Order: sequence, then structure tokens, then C-alpha cells
Amino acid sequence: MKISMHAMSVNVFTHALGNLSACLEKGQAHATQRKFEPAVLLASRLAPDMFPLTRQVQLACDLAKNSVARLTGEEPPRFPDTEASFEELHARIARTIDYLKGVPASALEGTETREVKVPTRDRTLEFKGLEFLEHWAIPNVFFHVTMAYAILRHNGVELGKRDFLGGPR
Repeated sequence: MKISMHAMSVNVFTHALGNLSACLEKGQAHATQRKFEPAVLLASRLAPDMFPLTRQVQLACDLAKNSVARLTGEEPPRFPDTEASFEELHARIARTIDYLKGVPASALEGTETREVKVPTRDRTLEFKGLEFLEHWAIPNVFFHVTMAYAILRHNGVELGKRDFLGGPR
């Protein structure tokens, strides 16, 4: 059985982002229950040189939608990075998932060999589609989802592996 690029991108990313949204719900409930400003969690980071929770969520969303767009050769929707609340982060995740779910499987057929270029600060990375998905897109989305999870967990939010992995959808 051949695994499709759609299944490995859209399905994987929507599942991870859905789990991230559920983790954020627990973070918001934690702040409410402990009677502190949710903004404290949103600004939290694991180390001084790492991005805070809000930016981790923004990047997870951007990497997911931009990666699928790169594979299809389309322009992704652009979201301004203005979220300042849990509700706004949930909305960003929902918009990202809506975009991803709107990409038909046919748009990703044959993209395993598509040339994909990713500009970085100091160079442009070049991949074939499958290599891009395996070695750049999936690891980057999961890195930022993991960092968001770790920031919440580090701040006392009761999360476990089951929250990160989620259940079947």
C-alpha cells in the first residue's frame, strides 16, 4: 500500500494541531483555576533564547500551512502574528486546520518529486517533495508543537503523553 503525500502532510498536521489546541485548552483552564493571568503562560519560554508559547503556536501553524502550500505550488494564506490570548491562538489553529482540510488529496499527488525551495536567513534549502516533507516539514511542525507542550508542562499544566499524541480522529 502506498502512503499518500496528503496523508503524510495534511492528515499528520491537522492531527498534531488539533492536539496542540487541546493542550492550550488545558493551559487556559490551569491559569483560570490557579487564578493567574493567562498572558503569563503565553509569554513563557523554556530558555531565554527560545520563543515564547505564543510564537511556538504561530510557527507550528505557519510551518504546517506553508509546507503544504510549497508542496502544491500554491500561495498559502498569510496570518499576521498578532495573537495575544488563548482564544486567538485557538482561532489561528482552527484557520490553519480549515486551510489544510481544504487542500484536496489530488493537489498533492505526484509531489514526491516536486522541487521545493525553502529560503532561510543565510541560504536557500532545496529538496524534492518527499524529502522536504520527511526531513524539513514534519520535524519542524513537531518541534514547535513539542516546545508548546513543554512550555505548558514546565509551567505546571497537567499534560501527559496522551495529550500530545491525542486519540484516533
